[in-house]
Amino acid sequence: MSGGEVAGILVAVFWAILVSFLALVLVRLAQTLKATTKMVSEVSEKAVPLLADASATVRSAHTQLARVDAITSDVQEVTANASALSSTVSSAFGGPLVKVAAFGYGVRRALGKKGAPEPEHTVVVGRTLPAARRSGRRTRRSKD
Repeated sequence: MSGGEVAGILVAVFWAILVSFLALVLVRLAQTLKATTKMVSEVSEKAVPLLADASATVRSAHTQLARVDAITSDVQEVTANASALSSTVSSAFGGPLVKVAAFGYGVRRALGKKGAPEPEHTVVVGRTLPAARRSGRRTRRSKD
């Protein structure tokens, strides 16, 4: 055998090994593509009902939001009416009620002071009281 024939045989063996390796890679790739195709078909079979359910849920949520919007507008109207009523009642009865309460307080205080004995003052030797407490009774100026 000559050198060229040995080189040809080596090239043929390497070529056979390369073709076998490529065939093995192609078989594995075909299996992977087949598994991927099966998985995609299963996912699409399960996704269609899920999307239908999601669409129904979104429609239901939209309906509920419309109801909530109507309720919110009604509550806003009721709040405005209550505020108007409160301000009307306050303006109509607020002034006279304050005057009646002040009169009642004054009468109660006058009747309470009438029969009550004067409080006893205790003397502590060696201590002086602040000027505000020495006088006993403060005078108040009225704002009227």
